[in-house]
Formats: sequence, structure tokens, C-alpha cells
Amino acid sequence: MNAPATLAPAAELVGTDLIVDGLRCAGCIAKLEHGLLAQARVAEARVNFTTRRLRILHDASLDADALIADVAALGFEAHVLAQAAAPDRESRRLARALAVAAFAAMNVMLLSVSVWSGADGATRALFHWLSALIALPAIAYAGRPFFDSAWRALRQGRTNMDVPISIGITLTCAMSLYETAVQGPHAYFDGAVMLIAFLLGGRLLDSVMRERAQDGVAALLRKLPDDVRVLGGDGEVRSVPTAEVRPGMRVLVPAGDRIGVDGQVEAGISDVDRSIVTGESAPEPIAPGGTVLAGTINLTSPLTVRVTAAAADTVLADIARLMEAAGQSKSRYVRIADRASRLYAPAVHLLAALSCTGWLLAGAGWHAALLTAVAVLIITCPCALGLAVPVAQVVASGALMRRGVLVRDGAALEKLAAVDTVLLDKTGTVTLGQLIPVSGLPEDAAARRVLLALALGTRHPHARAIARALEAEGVVPALISELRELVGSGVEAIVEGRRAALGRVEWVAPGAAAAAATGPRTWFAFDPAAPACIAFSDAVRIDAAPAVARLRALGLDVQFVSGDAGAVVQSLATRLGVQGHAEMSPADKYDAVARAEAAGRRVLMVGDGVNDGPALKCASVGMAPSAASDVGRQAADIVFFGDWLMPVPVAIAAARRTMRVVRQNFALAIGYNLLAVPLAIAGQVTPLVAALAMSGSSILVVGNALRLRGAAR
Repeated sequence: MNAPATLAPAAELVGTDLIVDGLRCAGCIAKLEHGLLAQARVAEARVNFTTRRLRILHDASLDADALIADVAALGFEAHVLAQAAAPDRESRRLARALAVAAFAAMNVMLLSVSVWSGADGATRALFHWLSALIALPAIAYAGRPFFDSAWRALRQGRTNMDVPISIGITLTCAMSLYETAVQGPHAYFDGAVMLIAFLLGGRLLDSVMRERAQDGVAALLRKLPDDVRVLGGDGEVRSVPTAEVRPGMRVLVPAGDRIGVDGQVEAGISDVDRSIVTGESAPEPIAPGGTVLAGTINLTSPLTVRVTAAAADTVLADIARLMEAAGQSKSRYVRIADRASRLYAPAVHLLAALSCTGWLLAGAGWHAALLTAVAVLIITCPCALGLAVPVAQVVASGALMRRGVLVRDGAALEKLAAVDTVLLDKTGTVTLGQLIPVSGLPEDAAARRVLLALALGTRHPHARAIARALEAEGVVPALISELRELVGSGVEAIVEGRRAALGRVEWVAPGAAAAAATGPRTWFAFDPAAPACIAFSDAVRIDAAPAVARLRALGLDVQFVSGDAGAVVQSLATRLGVQGHAEMSPADKYDAVARAEAAGRRVLMVGDGVNDGPALKCASVGMAPSAASDVGRQAADIVFFGDWLMPVPVAIAAARRTMRVVRQNFALAIGYNLLAVPLAIAGQVTPLVAALAMSGSSILVVGNALRLRGAAR
């Protein structure tokens, strides 16, 4: 790698973020990074292939326009991130191109069947011209992603994987058109348009995954409100955009609103839903002096908060940066198809050129030599090789979907098959993220009816959990009067002249002894009975124990990583026979995954919340339940539905079987080429036979992959 030429050690360095178009492969990344580093006054250049984001650390004397010009000189188009519009949905253009190519391929193949069946003379010529009328416009439109990319590369004096693809398609179409014009026996429009359709399918999958990665970070940042209510020195409240809030300001957060800043509470007593950061479903009490974080929700009472951090400096923004950093590291994973395309396509076209040259030197005419070269191109068309991975992924993904497992990224199956470590978040993953009362409910039927009536009178999460439990038992609420809720304390009513209350201990039963129970709890009093402490726990998934046992039977190291308290995590870990790590922040989970990956482990992270997002992105594979936050689902490669944990080991077993079939498909595709290519080079295979052989190899690969329909067992 070239070092920066004249960057002084004491130079002031600044960072600029650009969005780069035209990145197609690892070679593009190397070309861009190395080219920029060779420029004076550039200290660092790093590309995130997933989000197409280029981060440049450079001398302050360079401006964005100069950097964009340097990127353009390397053959790429760039825009300043802050000025760029919404991400260009490239997948829409690719989907339209794929639809055109697939439609044309189906129709051309129908016409080719008639030619293969023995049509000759005027009939054969008519079918060839009809094929040309369908295929050539379709290829001109659907092939633009390849042609444009190849032209940009050649204009800059370099090559990429689209150059040999474009040459092969152009040569095949030219020979087919020549054969049609001279009423020759063979035309190859079907092979050309099918090749484009297969290549577009792979590129569409890649584009969708890049956009998905951008959507995951965007969904996280949407957790910040657009504006906050700032308190002026005169007590006036005004709405200020979140991006303009500065440390030291005082903001008012009404009950039910999402908090837009990090800060310290100056006034107010409330409960805060911190699950976005900790993953813990139970609300946490907050009082003056306590700390609140952006993205959390103020549940019960207004708060006045002194801002300590806002916008890009909040903990939530840090989580987003961790997710993007994880996406950067994962973007260096080179897919099998990319590796094959980078090496296979140039070799194929070189082989075709050598075949043509060899036949010319042997005394054959131009026509015969070019026909042999075209036969080599067709018979070595990497359709079967290109199908080896995606068709197996599609069939296996369909089988898993029938078992309630949605594979959002087909490549995740390849990585899932290689995992040796499973890290499970507790709340919302091993558990359902739903509080249930486990002790303290009154035995007396009348008291239970009163308790239900109080619980139905408030929307506090503790009260809702009590109401669900009592209603499930068929309890009917009592008739109460003078129901009153004191925000931040609880709810009370008068029942038959006696006070009934549900809420904080200091309000329900002043002077009562502190409860020995740990974890979330609330208090209930119904005079003259003694106040009762109602304790809650998180409902464990029904099949958690057998699912963990099956994971261990697959030879996997299973551990808990949770933001919950140590006693709660250790109790569940002991119950399931695994190691537990408690009180872990989002950064702690990310670090745990990163350390394991750096040590050579292949990690499956299973989590549900925003706090799990960085770890989900950093792990080799991320998996989330369908009830997860939108950020958790966006960050995950695989989503499972229902209240069961068994889909996790089922998916791993299916992925391992899928990769066995993929390896078989590669062997079939390579074996076909080893047999067919020498025959084509020797001139023993006509273009028609080459097309049939190429299609036959694809059918063989697809047939083998169909055995995966029962993979999810």
C-alpha cells in the first residue's frame, strides 16, 4: 500500500464522508483506497462496501470538491454525505432490468425450442429474427448495469469484472446477428439473455443487502425525536430541533414522550423505559439527580432534564456508529460468487480467445474459429456455477420459512453453517420480554377483584402485567369509586369505605419495610390488610431448555449476554446450564462479539433490542425474534417468528445441510466444465449442443438443490 507522500506529522487532519457510486467488487475498493492514499495530504481512506460510504482523513487544506475530483479521476462518482439525497434505490433499477431480461429469456427460449426441434429454412430464419427482435432490445436495456460499469472502467484505463461480461455478451450477440443475417443454422440470443438474467439476479441480491444495512442504522436514528421542548430562563417553553440542542440547556419531557437528549434529571419523579439501551423490559424509576439517555421513553410523569449530550454525541448515536463499524468489518467478507466471478470470467474469455487463435493458426477460417470461440463461451457460461449457491439458499430459505424462520440474507446460511459460538440475549430472546407476576398476588378473592380494578385504571407496565394475569384466571374487577392516579406514585380508590392502593412502596404503605425481592416489583394495599409486595419476572420461552440443549448437541458454545442484573441472569443461566454475563451495555456486547471473532470464533448473536444492534451487526450472523425492535430486525440476517426458541438450532442444522449441497453443486458445475470445455475447444461441440449442455448443467444443479426442501427438520 502506498503511504501518503507529503502529509506533515503536525498537519491538522479532518474527516470527510462521501457516498460513492459504481463499487462492484473488492477490486473496486482496493483501487479506490490505494489510489486516494497515494495522493498527497490524505492520511486514511476507508470504504464501507455495504453502505457505499467512503471515509477520508485528510489535511484541512483539502476541501470536499477536491476529494470528489480525486475520486472521479479513479473512475468513480461521489457525493458529499451531508448533501446527498436519500439513498439511491439501485435495487429498483436492477429489479426492472431483471424483469425485462427474465421475460425476454422465457420468450426466446420458447422460440429456440422450435429451432432445436428441427425447424429449418425460412421457418428457422423467422424464429432467429424474432429472437433477435426480442433479445437485442432487452439486452441493451437490461445489460446497462454491466455495460456502463465496464465503460467507466475502460475509460480510466482499468478493468473490473463487468468488462469480460460485457465483451462476452457483445460477442455472442454479434455472432448471433451475423448467423441470422446469413441464415446460418445457429443463433445464441437465448444464452446471452439468460446470462444477463442470472447475473442481474445476483447483483439484485447484493444491492438489497446494502440498502438493508443503511435502513438498519436509519431506523436506529429515527428513535430520536425531531425536536425537543427547551425551557428558557423566563420559564418559556419553545420547540427546538434536536440537532440544535446544546449541552447545558434545560428540556421538558412530558409523560409518554421519547427523550431526545442525554442528561441529568433536575425535577420530577417518573418511570423510564430504558429497554432501547439495556434490553430490560421493566421500567426503571428516575428521580432528581438520575441520568436519562436519548431514545428512552418517559412513562409516567413530566421531567425537567439538564442536557449533557445531544444529537451525534448521545449514547444512541454511539450505538449507531458501532453498528456502522460492524457493517464495515463484515463488508470484508468476500462472497463465493464474487470470488468466482473475479477469477472465473476473465479465465473463460481468455480461453475463448485462445481457442479462436488456435483454430486460426491451424488453418480454419474466421467463421469456424469464431464459432468455436462462441461455443466455448456458451458452454463455459458460469450459470451452473452461479446457481450453485443461490438456488440452494432459495430452497433452504423456503423450507425454513415454512418453519417460521425468515432468512433476510441468503449468504447468512453460509456463515451460519460455520458458527461455533452462540451468544443469546436474555430479555426478549430467551424470555418473551413480557412481565408476569410471580409472587405477592393476594389469595383473598375480594382483594384480587379490587387489585384487578386498580390495575385496569392505569397503563403502567406493572399494572398491565397484573391485569393480564388476573383476567387469565377469570377474575372480575370490583366496583370502585373515587379512582385517582397520582403520576409517578400509583393509583388508589375507595372500596366499601376502605382505601386500596397500587404503586410505589413509599406511597402505598409509608414506613413499610423494604422488600427482600430483587428485580421489578410493586406494592398493593387494601386496608386493613398488610401491604403486599408483588414481584415480577420475565416469561421464559416454553422450549428454551430443549433449544439450548440442542444447540449444545450441535457442538456449539452457548452463552448469555444481558443487560439485566447479575442475580437474574445467573439464575436463568444455571437453570439452562450455560454461562451468563450480566449488566452488559451495548458496547460491552459489541466488544464480546468482536473479541470472539478476533480470536477466530464464528459467532451467532441472537438478540431483540436496539441495545443488541451493534453486536448483531458485528457477529458473523445476527438473528432476532419477530417481536424485536425494528432496529433489531434490520440489523439481523435472520428473523424467527412465534414464542419458540427452537428455530435457532433448526436454522443452524439447515444451514449446515445447505452448505453440504452447495459443495456438491460446485463439484457438479466444475466437473461439467472439466468434461465439456476440452470438447468445445477441440471443435467437437456445436453452439447448439453447448447451449443444451449449459442448460443441462444448470438443471442438474437445481435438481440437487431441491433436496433441501426438507432441510428445516
